Amino acid sequence: MDLSQPTPENVSYMIEKIKDKLRMVNVDAMRSESFNTEKYEDLVYMYEMVMKRETITPNEMQAIAAELGSLRK
Repeated sequence: MDLSQPTPENVSYMIEKIKDKLRMVNVDAMRSESFNTEKYEDLVYMYEMVMKRETITPNEMQAIAAELGSLRK
C-alpha cells in the first residue's frame, strides 16, 4: 500500500494495522474517523515504529496509545 499520500483511506489502513498489532481491546477509542490528515506525518511515523517492533511491552503500549490519542481530532 502506498502511504505517501495523506488520504482518509491511508489513515484508516494504518489505524487498523496498529490496532491489530497492539491487540487493542478498546477499539472504539481508536476509530479511524477520529483522525484526520493534518497530522498525517506523525501517524505514519507511529505506524512505522509499531510495525517494526516484534514485541511491545505494556508500558510501550500505554505510551503509543497516549501518543495516538494526542493525534486525534
